[in-house]
Amino acid sequence: MAANELGKYRLTVVLGPTASGKTRYAVRLAGEAGAEIISADSRQIYRGMDIGTGKDLGEYVYEGRPVPYHLIDIVDAGVRYDIFRYQRDFAAAYNDIVSRGRPVILCGGSGLYIESVTRNYAIPEVPSNPALRAELEQHSDEYLIDMLKSLTVPHNTTDYDTRKRLIRAIEIAVYQKEHPEDAGVFSGDNAPLARFAPEEVHYIGLSVSREERNARIDRRLDARLKEGMIDEVRRLLESGLSPEDLIYYGLEYKFVTLYLTGQMSYDEMRAKLAIAIHQFAKRQMTWFRGMERRGIHIDWVSV
Repeated sequence: MAANELGKYRLTVVLGPTASGKTRYAVRLAGEAGAEIISADSRQIYRGMDIGTGKDLGEYVYEGRPVPYHLIDIVDAGVRYDIFRYQRDFAAAYNDIVSRGRPVILCGGSGLYIESVTRNYAIPEVPSNPALRAELEQHSDEYLIDMLKSLTVPHNTTDYDTRKRLIRAIEIAVYQKEHPEDAGVFSGDNAPLARFAPEEVHYIGLSVSREERNARIDRRLDARLKEGMIDEVRRLLESGLSPEDLIYYGLEYKFVTLYLTGQMSYDEMRAKLAIAIHQFAKRQMTWFRGMERRGIHIDWVSV
């Protein structure tokens, strides 16, 4: 996509699986067009979670000039952050950027976050239900997965990654079933959301073969381990975060925490983490193909 084409759309989306080079592509596009980038990554919002989430903040530079980015490092690790809040934060960042006459690029691999803001999803704010959580804690993961499937179509299989995610997904599904009047209604501060017509958003997908994608994932994982990812997780634990808090975030934080707490060896951690990231990338691509089935046109670019 030529940079001068950004002006045709209210929003340009750069999406793709992990290790596909989304940040580099978006930064080049933004640098050429004078655009700013909003992150659509569900974990890069957390301060102190840098290496494991692949923030690569040094990449936000084009021809020696910094490229502004938003929704990275906005909350402390351990804080629960949901799609409802992301929609509000996206709207604030988007409205700020366009008020200054700059084009906007949304870049990331979280398909649900991307669709929630580009497809005008109405998501009610769901409060916690301690009594329900206590009841659900008594059941096995298999029982909870079956229960979730009976209540709703899960957003994706990351709902199953940890027990906390699974219970929260059921909590949301039960609330929505019990409060049908909230469907399509936003609660909270009712800040103005950015709403888009389908033709106002241009989706660019970065395509890489499965073999190359997995090879990149493995190389990147080894590089991050050498860069200090284990020390990063250790510092988070020493700062007061519980192992359960970090395991909740899945992937790097889950497996490195299990290693640091003596629940698996280094070699086992590295091997299982690589497999988990491969599977995660596959799920991302499944989500993006689902977006296409839901009527979203994605221009795929081989990288």
